[in-house]
Amino acid sequence: MGHAGMAAAAVRYLRSAGTPTVAAPVEPLPRPDLRAVGDDERAPVDPTEFRRVLGNFATGVTVVTASCADGPAGFACQSFASLSLDPPLVCFMVGRTSATWPRIAQAGSFCVNVLGAHQGELCRGFAVSGSDKFAGVVYDAAPVSGSPRLTGATAWVDCTIHAVHTGGDHLIVVGRVDALGASADDVAPLLFHKGRFV
Repeated sequence: MGHAGMAAAAVRYLRSAGTPTVAAPVEPLPRPDLRAVGDDERAPVDPTEFRRVLGNFATGVTVVTASCADGPAGFACQSFASLSLDPPLVCFMVGRTSATWPRIAQAGSFCVNVLGAHQGELCRGFAVSGSDKFAGVVYDAAPVSGSPRLTGATAWVDCTIHAVHTGGDHLIVVGRVDALGASADDVAPLLFHKGRFV
């Protein structure tokens, strides 16, 4: 629903709730001017330095999984975050060159598995491409999407793909949360800091 549609829906709601009718039509908010950054606008930031400095920000580690027509798919992801409470939305970023993402996109849904401190080797297995990432991995099906829910994960979030936005050499994937849960055990999270697990 666009800005005009949301404005019209708000007016209908206010009228049905018994509030005085709006005298003038509600004007939609102007759409932001979205455009790509031109080559002549790029800051002269060295990619190695960019990675080194941003590596000082510690992140949690997840594995994003999906149940695809040709079998389970998944990849390690440290760019996961909560986005919205109402509606419940989460997001993650994935490289445009990812071979796994197109399979997940086609599935239309995914499960974010939040890893515990004891799952570093599991994460490494999902961080490499070209191998059978699920070999020897124990999992069951997330309740709504059927995506692999990894055994031992500290939490899981079962989602439907809500939107995908471009972000430089990555895509920003927004998921609508359909179900979620956390381990009853008090397990420390797996963290990534300065290029290594901590």
